[in-house]
Amino acid sequence: MVYDTTKLKYAGSVLPTLSILEAQALQFKLVDKMSAHFTGDQFLSMGDLGVAPRFKKPEQTERVERVLADFFDTEKAALVRGAGTGAIRIILSTLMDPGDRMFIHTAPVYTTTKDTLRILGLKTKAVDYNNLEAIAEAVKNDQDCRVFFVQHARQQPTDTYNLKEVISIVKQTRPDLPVIVDDNYCAMKAYGIGVEYGADYSTFSGFKLLGPEGVGIIAGKADAVNVLQQRNYSGGGQVQGYEAMELLRMMTFAPVSLATQNEQVEALCRRLNEGVIEGVEAAYMTNAQSKNVIVELKEPIAQEVIRKSNELGAATHPVGAESKYEIIPMVYRVSGSFIEAQPRLKEYGLRINPMKSGANTVLQIIDEAIQACN
Repeated sequence: MVYDTTKLKYAGSVLPTLSILEAQALQFKLVDKMSAHFTGDQFLSMGDLGVAPRFKKPEQTERVERVLADFFDTEKAALVRGAGTGAIRIILSTLMDPGDRMFIHTAPVYTTTKDTLRILGLKTKAVDYNNLEAIAEAVKNDQDCRVFFVQHARQQPTDTYNLKEVISIVKQTRPDLPVIVDDNYCAMKAYGIGVEYGADYSTFSGFKLLGPEGVGIIAGKADAVNVLQQRNYSGGGQVQGYEAMELLRMMTFAPVSLATQNEQVEALCRRLNEGVIEGVEAAYMTNAQSKNVIVELKEPIAQEVIRKSNELGAATHPVGAESKYEIIPMVYRVSGSFIEAQPRLKEYGLRINPMKSGANTVLQIIDEAIQACN
């Protein structure tokens, strides 16, 4: 939802998200796939451990991966260590060698992704993903890049690119070029993920879908997924059966929970722009990284407001930025990539995510915090 107000100068960056009814349908689809791949007795098992001879991994993990591949309508899925960051590192290291080059967006790179590029020794070529003609030209004329990497959530406030259109133009121009999508913060809340839009691979964190710590998901073409699973032959490197089952159970509840959260994000933004809090200059929704409200204050007191919000019952740092632990509203600094793009936000900006609270709770905390700083 985009509100007709000049205050929302970055409203174009907001990604469409599922309504509560649409999220319910997604929940029902996931459970339907569970019944297609599990017997009743198998599903009521906590799961096995180690490298089972049949699959070279826990058998229950294999079943969960089959459910996820079916659910996202792709050839294969793999559960990996390292959450979303680990998933990105593993698929990049599977498809690329040190010194290889890949396309990235002309925007500040997410911190852990930047470190992944350093660790793997990868080179990059930046293209403006907000310009489809520039993408087509770059992909057509550069045959050296081995991968086209795109982040589903926004890297900077002014991003407006449509993921489906970006993938389509790449595949029309150079069908052989693998497209990898970082779907963190978008899986189970947006209308689709990269592989559902024609990308070769999607990567995201199970921890951000209410699952256990440290589990990442890679979905995509069988060739590379088979290779990365063969390389992970150590028993200690496996996602164990009980972890896979916890992930699958909790993913069931993620769509409706996230849709409710998105509803409150929109309500919070609307009420802030109606002027209910005196010290707020502007508020706008972004996907940086999760869908949230960026608040610009009239005074450079953002850091003090954040500290006061902690005393008033808001979390001021993330655990998994939408993990199962994040219940109370979160009031914290604007993301590093956004500050890099807009340095003023460090002192004037707040990033607010209601999490499992209602907009009223957030408004009360922010109002009291601002008043305490004046």
